[in-house]
Amino acid sequence: VQLKDEWYSYYFELCQDGKIYFYDRVGMTTQMRQEYAFFVVPGFSTPDWAKGAVMYQILVDRFCNGDSANDVEDREYCYIQTMTSRVENWNQYPANFDVAKFYGGDLEGVRQKLDYLKSLGVEVIYFNPLFVSPSNHKYDTSDYDAIDPHYGKIVADGGECLREGDCDNRHATKYRQRVTDQRNLEASNRLFIRLVREAHARGIRVILDGVFNHCGSFNKWMDREKIYENQEGYAPGGVSDQWTVPIHTISGFRTRTSGRITAAMRVGGTMTRCRNSTMRVPRELYRYILEVGRKWVSPPYNADGWRLDVAADLGHSAEFNHQFWRDFRNVVKTANPDALILAEHYGDASSWLSGDQWDTVMNYDAFMEPVSFFLTGMEKHSDSFDGGALGNGAFFESSMKHFMSGMMTPSLYCAMNQLSNHDHSRFLTRTNHKVGRVSALGSAAASEGVSVPIMKEAVMIQMTWPGAPTLYYGDEAGVCDLRIPITGEHIPGGEENLPLLDFHRDMIFLHKDSTALRTGAFILFELRDQPDQLRAIRREGAAGGGHQQRR
Repeated sequence: VQLKDEWYSYYFELCQDGKIYFYDRVGMTTQMRQEYAFFVVPGFSTPDWAKGAVMYQILVDRFCNGDSANDVEDREYCYIQTMTSRVENWNQYPANFDVAKFYGGDLEGVRQKLDYLKSLGVEVIYFNPLFVSPSNHKYDTSDYDAIDPHYGKIVADGGECLREGDCDNRHATKYRQRVTDQRNLEASNRLFIRLVREAHARGIRVILDGVFNHCGSFNKWMDREKIYENQEGYAPGGVSDQWTVPIHTISGFRTRTSGRITAAMRVGGTMTRCRNSTMRVPRELYRYILEVGRKWVSPPYNADGWRLDVAADLGHSAEFNHQFWRDFRNVVKTANPDALILAEHYGDASSWLSGDQWDTVMNYDAFMEPVSFFLTGMEKHSDSFDGGALGNGAFFESSMKHFMSGMMTPSLYCAMNQLSNHDHSRFLTRTNHKVGRVSALGSAAASEGVSVPIMKEAVMIQMTWPGAPTLYYGDEAGVCDLRIPITGEHIPGGEENLPLLDFHRDMIFLHKDSTALRTGAFILFELRDQPDQLRAIRREGAAGGGHQQRR
């Protein structure tokens, strides 16, 4: 078949003894199912390095404190009517919504652990947000142009912390200097450059978290907290010199009780339909976010891709959303053709995975959820238990086949296959079948009655399933936690489960050593004489005769 520019779908018809059978992405059937047809998009590919790559997600504040000089101090500033505080005991459990308490993890700590990550077999680091932000999770960006100095380097320090009871951040002069002084921002960016260079030298790629759907009230564009006002390099009102009109004067930004503000790009989606003089501002915002996407995957920063937070929500219309991601892909791939564009998404992502927008997704539907229900019966937030799903091979098989069929092979083989992450309870915690979150059960419940053998079964599936197996920092060491809004658990010092760590390392090296497990064909089937059991074959290439891996 000579392909043109349009994507092409097909299926196979087989005739035997007068009967017609159809073979599609789900398998053999007697009825033609167009929704499960194979399809090809001419010219679409994903980076080879990402296919089957072993990834490792790091929420920096909870990982390793390598430089105590950049730690957030007690009462350094006020965030959501709460004074910031530094956690002195690394093994202290986070409380519910502890977004203003900081453990002190930083990029220097990650740099010091690169050899550990290399020994574990990690090939890609996915960082939760690194840019300037007042929260410990950093999903409410203040400045997309700089690494937060509390993660990076503070070379110019001074000013005062807030007095007890004073939540006016205009008085938070220490925080203001730390996050607006160009010497700190430049030193922090240089540390990131060094970290990426040293990671690359060890064969480890780096993916950044792009939070473009929303920002925060501390953001330099509107500066509700007056952090940027009258600071060098920033125009009055906190808006950078490059902007034509102060962003905070434009209607449409809506403050939430969490302190976050609806996205600049959401406003952009609305404002593009306006007919007034402020039309030029959304265009500037649009171009600015595209420039951010280009900047960090280009020299001297050289990140290897983006994970896009709630990417389907960006903008106020589907048309705007898809056009933005087309433009984003064009800008990023022009700057770095080998960069990966990976989106957070729940549900059908096919309209973004048609070759012109995202490369792939965080694989909730075709990995995390089916595996969690099959092995634990637990919903991924620990919000419910479904005994009917626990050990239900038929449900697991049908779920996997259905959702895997929604991605083209290039997307499927670099989809982020996670058991845990910052938005959900730890998989090991789910093995105890306790329903509820920290607010209801308390932190200690997360590690009560857990099953390491079940965790090992999940890791075995993770390391042999099509996609990019992705560890959430500390999973390999047996860290437990219930769902804590936005934040994540810390790695406990000196309490690692060493047998579980060794098991992870062994399974990772088995995965990396096998072409069949990284990029081979995949067949899932039942045994007729054992209908309660499933079997899977991984085989090099798409045709027979290659090396097979069975599970």
